[in-house]
Amino acid sequence: MARSATLARADGSPGRDLLTLSGVSVAFGGIKALTAVSLAVAENRVTAVIGPNGAGKTSLFNVISGFYPADEGSVTFAGQDLLRCPAHRRSALGISRTFQNIALFPGMTVEENIKLGAHSQMRTGLFAAALYLGPARREEKAITQRIDQDILSLLDLREYRDRSVSGLPYGVQKRIELARALVSGPKLLMLDEPFAGMPAPEKAKMASYIRRIVGETDVTALLIDHDMESIMSMSDHIVVLNFGRVIAAGRPAEVQNDPAVVEAYLGGE
Repeated sequence: MARSATLARADGSPGRDLLTLSGVSVAFGGIKALTAVSLAVAENRVTAVIGPNGAGKTSLFNVISGFYPADEGSVTFAGQDLLRCPAHRRSALGISRTFQNIALFPGMTVEENIKLGAHSQMRTGLFAAALYLGPARREEKAITQRIDQDILSLLDLREYRDRSVSGLPYGVQKRIELARALVSGPKLLMLDEPFAGMPAPEKAKMASYIRRIVGETDVTALLIDHDMESIMSMSDHIVVLNFGRVIAAGRPAEVQNDPAVVEAYLGGE
């Protein structure tokens, strides 16, 4: 799947698996965070990983991001062995991630905060960027154009473009973080608890924006969260972890009615 300077349109047809994990295990001392975890993330779809606290969701994200090494198993992204790729290079491969806690710069505008997400993709060197020479200026112009033409409209942020992020509503700030993760042109967008701290109406809005991203671009979404209602209503595929193991996987209706999931996550007797 070719990457372009702007967000590419997607035809919505099912694609191949963009990311696959096979037999991934991670342990910290005698504690097993993940045990033989295998899953697949299909292109241009929303895949959610759910499970109780301590199930291994964040550990899974940290293995994919490169923050944790895997003790066993393999991780393949777009045909490449991801475990052989240093963490700092995974963004260049097309992986972008948001985090649960908002980490915006309050003294900067919305556009400036979004633009920071593209710095890892810039090809000009430090000297050229510092002096704002020709290549750096052209890259900066292309990034600004991408933000103005694609991302602000996609996430309904145009009215906030030149405003300081300080004082903006929480839901808007979450969208700004989402925009910052998109500006680098990722193939895979990893969302760490995108609904955290939101009231129900804002959760519904965030779910609709994630669906819009996947529906209107070539971005694939992989998310973890605790909000079952939002997850079930927006996901194409759900993987359930419990004590670091996959206990169920499938479409939302299948997972929701799985006895193991009901017992482990939904409070079944």
